[in-house]
Amino acid sequence: MKFQSIITIDRHFIDQEKKFPYATGEFTKILYNLSLAAKIVTRDVRKAGLVDIIGITSDSNSSGEVQKKLDMYANDVFVNVMNHDGIVCALASEEVDSLIELDESAWGGRYVVMFDPLDGSSNIDANVSIGTIFSIYKRQSPVGGPSQLRDVLQPGYKQIGAGYIIYGSSTMFVYTTGNGVHGFTYDPSCGEFLLSHPNMKTPKKGAIYSINEGNWNSFDPATQKYISFLKESDKESNRPYTSRYIGSLVADFHRNLLYGGIYIYPGTAKSPDGKLRLLYECNPLAMVIEQAGGKATNGQKRILDITPKDLHERTPLFIGSPDDVDQAMDFIREQEKHTVT
Repeated sequence: MKFQSIITIDRHFIDQEKKFPYATGEFTKILYNLSLAAKIVTRDVRKAGLVDIIGITSDSNSSGEVQKKLDMYANDVFVNVMNHDGIVCALASEEVDSLIELDESAWGGRYVVMFDPLDGSSNIDANVSIGTIFSIYKRQSPVGGPSQLRDVLQPGYKQIGAGYIIYGSSTMFVYTTGNGVHGFTYDPSCGEFLLSHPNMKTPKKGAIYSINEGNWNSFDPATQKYISFLKESDKESNRPYTSRYIGSLVADFHRNLLYGGIYIYPGTAKSPDGKLRLLYECNPLAMVIEQAGGKATNGQKRILDITPKDLHERTPLFIGSPDDVDQAMDFIREQEKHTVT
């Protein structure tokens, strides 16, 4: 019987560190801390129905959305774990209006971490898959002083690490440091994330589209035409596509990453800039999908090329298999051509 090598996430972090000139023990510690926070949240997500962390708080987040108790619990876990050793100079969360306040022990930190602590929180009470999304940058302001907004308002292409954790039938930690995408599945029997999906690649073309069609009447004509196109029967192009929409970005993205397809959250008449946050959701997932061979755009330009102006800036998102994203952009360009004419 051939023995299969078991690779833990810690071992993988160390192996990856050797491949990058910017990687240090500190950078690896950030990744380790993220995986530690994921274990803690996994433990309590599993028993969320048994303790007083399910339900709605009296507070709202920066976007005016009512916060779930588990949202804020996850936020506190990630803040406490990431702020433990002075490696990170700045933390920003989708759940907090401004930069998270850190004391002087963080002034020597060389890295910035941004995160959505619990994506898909509207599904918490329904026991649907939820997740965490994270993004890592190098500091821009001088080391030795407090962090500044320019440390976090960086375009996505400057990310040195990004990924997500999905809490579903199993917990998976998926990340990239610019050298491919690697997925780890949590084994609670030994308390370790084990490498289960090395060098993940998304199919060049899929057969799934994910969009909230309840907003159909608010979609622009190009998006409506594209979705209608995907519903048409055509064996040569493998249409119609299958519609799959969970309403939890991490879950929808993870499925499409594995099986191929496109996730769309366009601008609408009510929200022309879309719903998703550039810094906490779109940038990290764009880095992951590009490293997996896919594409991400706001309909006009590559997501990773957008320079953010605000901590909670929103953007439309078209993300997934490269051929599917390109085809969606063809519809947008065609509509623009007619509009100009």
